[in-house]
This record gives sequence, structure tokens and C-alpha cells, in this order.
Amino acid sequence: MGLDLLDRTELDRLTTRRWFLRYCYAPEEIERAHRLTGRRRQEYLAGRFAAKEAVLKALGRGLFQGVAPRDILVGRAAGGAPHVELRGSAAEVAPGATVLISITHKGDAVAAVALTVLRDDNPRDDIPCDDISRIHDKEERRAS
Repeated sequence: MGLDLLDRTELDRLTTRRWFLRYCYAPEEIERAHRLTGRRRQEYLAGRFAAKEAVLKALGRGLFQGVAPRDILVGRAAGGAPHVELRGSAAEVAPGATVLISITHKGDAVAAVALTVLRDDNPRDDIPCDDISRIHDKEERRAS
């Protein structure tokens, strides 16, 4: 799991520099940002940056630790919710992983939470059946 919080104005100076945009944002994100203006553009870029930071943390990485933020595309699902696509260096770090993301804005605050879900094609066989039964029984007692 990863969490990031920033002020929407924190990136103002950096987002005027092309190298920063190319390093941090996927081409689709840059294209969308160019169609926005003023405060909405600020919120969009800050939200995407916070999301990328949260995803990096959920992948067990930090900024400048082997994953280029531009390889984390934060797009939109059909219903409008944010959607993460791992590409290039990000996909190599977590092959087969799905990343769930939530982004929120309130006033000047922008926050994002990411959760990495690893696909488990190999069920664990190192948990003895007796342990599974005890865990199940304990959960049932707690639910009643």
C-alpha cells in the first residue's frame, strides 16, 4: 500500500519545465494536461503526481529508485474512476500486478492511495490444513 499527500501548488515551477513533464508523465497524461487550464490543470498534474508517488510506494520503490514515473500511466476507467497501467520499468518491477488507486482533492490538498494486488498463480501449499481450519474457525467465532 502507498499513500502520498501534497499541496496542488507544489509542482507549479516544475511543471513549466519540459524535462520534468517528460520524466514524470506518460504522453497521454501530458496531452490531457495541455487541454486543461489554470487550477484544473494544476489539480490534474498534482493528482497524477501524488498517484504515481503512491504507486511507487506500493511497489516498494521511491522516486529515482529504478522506476520512471512516466511508466505509471494514471488514466480513467470507463466509469471515470482512476485506473493504473504499469508500463516499461514499472511493469518489470511487478509483473502480473494490478494496482488500485484513489485520488482526492480538497482545497489545496491532493492525496492518493494505491494498493498493489499480486496475482497468485501458484496457491500456497506451505500452510498446513490444520492451520487453515483453525484460522477459519476463529474468523467464524469472531463474526458471530
